[in-house]
Amino acid sequence: MTDDKEPEGGEEPTFVDRRASARMDEDGTETSTPEEQTAEPEQLSIEDLREQLESTRAAAERFEGSWKRAAADLANYKRRVDQERSDQARLAGAALVINLLPIRDDFGRAVETLDSTLAGLNWVQGVLAIERKLGGLIESMGVTEVPAEGETFDPTQHEAVGKAPGPENVCLHVVQKGYALNGAVIRPAMVIVGEGGEMESSETTESENEGA
Repeated sequence: MTDDKEPEGGEEPTFVDRRASARMDEDGTETSTPEEQTAEPEQLSIEDLREQLESTRAAAERFEGSWKRAAADLANYKRRVDQERSDQARLAGAALVINLLPIRDDFGRAVETLDSTLAGLNWVQGVLAIERKLGGLIESMGVTEVPAEGETFDPTQHEAVGKAPGPENVCLHVVQKGYALNGAVIRPAMVIVGEGGEMESSETTESENEGA
C-alpha cells in the first residue's frame, strides 16, 4: 500500500471548471451561454404605442380611400361601357332605319301612282301588302313621321327646299316625308315654305277696295 504523495511545495491541487472557463471571454469577464440568455421584453412607452396606433390608423385610412376610389372607378367604367353599348345599339338601329326609308318612299310613290283600274290585280295587292308590312316594321322600331304640312316651319324638323305664295313661314307642301327615331329627328321633312305672297295680295286688294 502506497501513500499518496502531496504536491511539492505544499501547494494544494487546483481543479478547473471547464464550463466556467468556457463562459469567460478573452478579457476575463464571464459571458452567459445561449441557454442562460433570456430575451427581455421590449419596454414601449405610451407615447410609442400611440404613435404606432396613429400610424396604423393612417395606413388603414389610406387603404380604405384607395379601395373606395377603385370601387368608384369600376362603377364608372361599367356605366360608361353600358352607355357605349346602348349608343352603339341606337346608332345601329338608326343606320338601319335610314337605309330602309328610301325603300319605303319608293313603295309610297308606287302606291300613290297606281291606277285605280289595277286595284284588283294580284301583283298590285302584293305591292300594297309589302308596303304595309314595311311601314309596320319601321314603326315597330320606334320611327314616327315628322308632322310637316300646315305646320309652322321648324329648322330642327324641316328642310326648306323652296318657297311659294302662302302663309308666311308655314309648310305648304311636303316634297319628302321626314322621320324621327324615338323622338330624335333622323331625316328632316323637305317642304315648300310660304313666303307671305297671299297675305300681301289680299292686303293690296283690300287697299284698292277702300280707295274705290
